[in-house]
Amino acid sequence: MRIGELAGIVGVTTRAIRHYHHLGLLPEPERLGNGYREYGVRHAVELARIRRLTELGLGLTEVRDVLADDAGRDLVEVLAELDADLARQEAALHERRARLRALLGEAERGRLPADGPLSPELTSLFDELGAPQLDSPMAVKDREVLSLIDATAPPEARAQLMAALASALTEPGALDTARAAYAQLDALADAEPDDPRVAEAARALQACLPPDLPTPQGPDQRVLLDAFLREFSPAQAAAVRLAMRPAAQGGGHR
Repeated sequence: MRIGELAGIVGVTTRAIRHYHHLGLLPEPERLGNGYREYGVRHAVELARIRRLTELGLGLTEVRDVLADDAGRDLVEVLAELDADLARQEAALHERRARLRALLGEAERGRLPADGPLSPELTSLFDELGAPQLDSPMAVKDREVLSLIDATAPPEARAQLMAALASALTEPGALDTARAAYAQLDALADAEPDDPRVAEAARALQACLPPDLPTPQGPDQRVLLDAFLREFSPAQAAAVRLAMRPAAQGGGHR
């Protein structure tokens, strides 16, 4: 039979057959005197097996392992790996759907933040801060950078940051201290970097920062911090840098 007839019988394309030939999955038949390939029943059997394996979700490399006599891996082993991989994907999909349902619930209650969707950790942190903090321009910028970190940081780094901030917020008077620091930073909007209030605002900000707050380490994080500070006035940026200096030097914030 010709390649088109083989493709029609097995239910694949002629392009797929040629690709399987190229990868060595399907042996090429001998050519007739006119140059055409002549396929037999054995080719149809092998091609049908390839199709069944790919429909199970096996990649072509795994199909080759199954088909090769000396691959050292039998079909049961490959299928077990595939099953484990599908289980991981199923668990991840279940977690994503649970998060989506939670966000839909927040939206129905009118509580979905404008800068969302956010991680559960950051959503909880913003709930702790409460609506009054949004009256502060400095707090709005702070919220923006936290949302960016929430979306881009590696899971471990994000969890460490959110845990440190959440822990600091549970201390008595922490929210009032944070709002007072925001107010002092807001007051520096039109000030010069040498304004005496810069040092005062830095001390107020230091009092809000947890001692185990992670500090920017890599080049990408420093670029993000520099871009963040360029959003501030010179005096505000000076206060933030001054507040972060003890942590950058390894001395903690308090």
